[in-house]
Amino acid sequence: MALAVEQHWPADAALEGIVVTRYRHGLPTKRIRVIEAGHPVPDSTGEAAAGEILRKVEGLGPSDLLLALVSGGGSALLSLPVASVGIEALKATTRELLRCGAPIQDINTVRKHLSAILGGRLAAACKAPVLALLVSDVTGDEPTHIASGPCAPDPTTFGDALAVIQRYGIEAPSSVREYLRRGAKGGVPETPKPGDGVFLRTENRVVASAQQALRAASDFFRQRGMSSIILGDSVTGEASEVAKAYGALTRQISRYGDFAKRPVALISGGECTVTVRGKGRGGRCTEFLLSLALDLAGAPDVHAIACDTDGIDGSEDNAGAVLFPESLEHGLRVGLDPRALLANNDAYGFFSGIGDLVITGATRTNVNDYRAILIT
Repeated sequence: MALAVEQHWPADAALEGIVVTRYRHGLPTKRIRVIEAGHPVPDSTGEAAAGEILRKVEGLGPSDLLLALVSGGGSALLSLPVASVGIEALKATTRELLRCGAPIQDINTVRKHLSAILGGRLAAACKAPVLALLVSDVTGDEPTHIASGPCAPDPTTFGDALAVIQRYGIEAPSSVREYLRRGAKGGVPETPKPGDGVFLRTENRVVASAQQALRAASDFFRQRGMSSIILGDSVTGEASEVAKAYGALTRQISRYGDFAKRPVALISGGECTVTVRGKGRGGRCTEFLLSLALDLAGAPDVHAIACDTDGIDGSEDNAGAVLFPESLEHGLRVGLDPRALLANNDAYGFFSGIGDLVITGATRTNVNDYRAILIT
């Protein structure tokens, strides 16, 4: 996004900026400084970058323009915890939130209320007009949920954040719990809410989304003589359970010809979750695929792919994986136990073992997950 701004900005117009992205995801820019930091768990580099961004924004005047480039991952990368919480407590809380199976909206409710820059606070600190260009990686494409909405009004409260901690049994550090309790009692100023005057000079504009990616995929299949059904851009729930529902739909089409004629691709986006109970490696895309493989039990006419569009499935080096009719048999032949691996949240181990991981490297964009089941 920063590189695109530089390429399209008038050469004789003033431009300066700071962008923070994850390690090994930067691109060479000339007028915008790129800083690489920790993701999905924040680190001190991201904290320092966020602090510098906030100070720069506070120094803007009414005749300036703040162009905020916001995309998925910003909640971790733009990590500026309030002083009484600190970066180490934020890191510990983030790790717990990422493992508990909570939807991203709940996770971001907590992160907004531990931050000095998220939940609309960046826009609130700016005296200049604000134009936020958003690449959406969340279901529903609501600006408040994309990167925890640094320039968007926040409808959630400290009480909501505390309820998330309690609902999922998050073992947050005492500084986190104490700060949220104090906020819920009115001892800490809330995030700016819908209707707040600070947003009169702010526009949040979604410029890319999962729905656009799904429509492009649908066109791809159509151009090759195959029909497609978009099952939705906002699919959520436990990845392994969503896979079973998709498996049932796939069998209905394959066996009885209901809903669509073959060949047909079932396409979907959104963000499933994984409640981590095992000690394996993997993310929601590979977990979805391994559960789908077990449910379909080697159906001869089904192929599938599930990948995160940013090239990172969870925290591993793969975007996701591909599934073939012979994948289960292949795994068993090389000594893998797919059910045991799924129970251990080790779908990465299964697909790595049979050589069917999808490794793209950094795509430098993020419009959530992409899944396609091709029934021939």
